[in-house]
Amino acid sequence: MEKRTLFLADTKNGTSRTVPLTIKAIQVLQKVINHPIRPIDTEYIFFGEAGRNGIRKPYDTKSAWYTALGKANISGLRFHDLRHEATSRFVEAGLSDLEVASISGHKSMQMLKRYTHLITENLSDKIANI
Repeated sequence: MEKRTLFLADTKNGTSRTVPLTIKAIQVLQKVINHPIRPIDTEYIFFGEAGRNGIRKPYDTKSAWYTALGKANISGLRFHDLRHEATSRFVEAGLSDLEVASISGHKSMQMLKRYTHLITENLSDKIANI
């Protein structure tokens, strides 16, 4: 928490990495970790109940995701779409390709570009005074 980073041991591309966190993300994680019903015996942020063998597994967030989409009256949005959105917003915020790839975990610039979808209006603002 002091370094405002999160270590991801199990990632989509199979390579562990450490990612930076925003102050808001730190606040949310701290609240979750300090919640009174969170068991001391888990290393997970999102945890399930212990099974018959007494071992906890990660919580399956799919049900919560679809419930949230339903309440927001949103259809067709996949959780993974948020990765595309974040990648594009990082580029628009001025982070370099290398910095964005470090956060997103993309191993090649080709894959990074596939995930980056810039908003044309934002590009218009950037070139307005050229």
